[in-house]
Amino acid sequence: MHDLKAIRENPELYETAWARKGLSGKVAEILDLDARLRAAQTALQAAQAERNDASKKIGQAKARKDEDEAARLMAQVEALKATLEAQAEVERETGEALKAVLSALPNIPAADVPVGADENDNVEVRRWGEPRAIAAPKDHVDLGEGLGLMDFEAAARMSGARFVVLKGQLARLERALGQFMLDLQTGEHGYTEVSPPLLVNDAAAYGTDKLPKFAEDLFATTDGRWLIPTAEVSLTSLVMDQIVAEEELPLRYTALTPCFRSEAGASGRDTRGMIRQHQFIKCELVSITAPEQSEAEHERMTECAEAVLKRLELPFRTMLLCTGDVGFGARKTYDLEVWLPSQGKYREISSCSNTGDFQARRMNARAKKAGEKGTRFVHTLNGSGLAVGRTLVAILENYQDEGGRIAIPEALKPYMPGVTHIGGDA
Repeated sequence: MHDLKAIRENPELYETAWARKGLSGKVAEILDLDARLRAAQTALQAAQAERNDASKKIGQAKARKDEDEAARLMAQVEALKATLEAQAEVERETGEALKAVLSALPNIPAADVPVGADENDNVEVRRWGEPRAIAAPKDHVDLGEGLGLMDFEAAARMSGARFVVLKGQLARLERALGQFMLDLQTGEHGYTEVSPPLLVNDAAAYGTDKLPKFAEDLFATTDGRWLIPTAEVSLTSLVMDQIVAEEELPLRYTALTPCFRSEAGASGRDTRGMIRQHQFIKCELVSITAPEQSEAEHERMTECAEAVLKRLELPFRTMLLCTGDVGFGARKTYDLEVWLPSQGKYREISSCSNTGDFQARRMNARAKKAGEKGTRFVHTLNGSGLAVGRTLVAILENYQDEGGRIAIPEALKPYMPGVTHIGGDA
């Protein structure tokens, strides 16, 4: 959600930012609706004041036994009732129209976000690790199926496309990855582990900018709830409609949960393998901060996600997304892209975003300093630390040998005691 006062005071900023996303003319539409809403509110208040004044005078007229005047005033009040109902309806309809427009408009990018049209204009910030030399690398599907531990056909029979069954040591590796990520983020990076609901209501989905724009990408239940596309929704909603003590900020939460996405907007993309699935496991990071803290927290969160890849010794690069590629709710986003030998390129494995007060305004999440009366909206941040399935893919491909065995990264050996390789005799 956007600050109407800020749009009134700096319309050029918003018009330019939205125009870059093909949304020209939105500021004029907003200001017109805003003016109409305020006019309706003023008219409603004037009619209410007139009614209250007339009601007061009815009592005075009756006290002095002026029945004619009392009758006239009563007729005036009755006539004002229709006016009040009409003005209230205008206010309601205009307010809903304004909210609908504002809800559909993306966040404004931060000043240091590079201008660009799409992912080709993203800027590489840093790179870590050197890709291993692997002769004729196999992709994760051939590796997993070759081990007899990855079954897409069985998953398709029971669930359809974009699902997988992992068995044996691959299922164990997936579990080890999730536990490793949680332990790292809680034990070393200070995140509080949360076990949140996987089903949320409209308010939670709206507050985290998933509704109404991304309804088609979500799975809905028959009782009006939504399966979470990421634990960002549940974790950020911990402060929905709350006033938190500013002295307690930042709040840092992490959760390892299944995630569910219909991938309606990704038809035909990454149809092979585990890169883009309807159900996957992810370790999510969420921070709730004071406005002055969010930029530094964004850098810190990105480093916490990078730490997972470093510990697993997976080559990656960190990309700063341009204005044309940054997500709907984000002011600024870093993508981590891990090296996949079979594709000979880096692929996204994490996004870390600062949404500013965009989500906080939608969910009415505020902070208050001790001893002060006023409140202000918090800033919210979210990131993947990491997507477990894509990390599993990266390990399979980067740790393969010529015989199709998969070496276990050193960081994961404590979680898989006695296992040095998947496949073969080891």
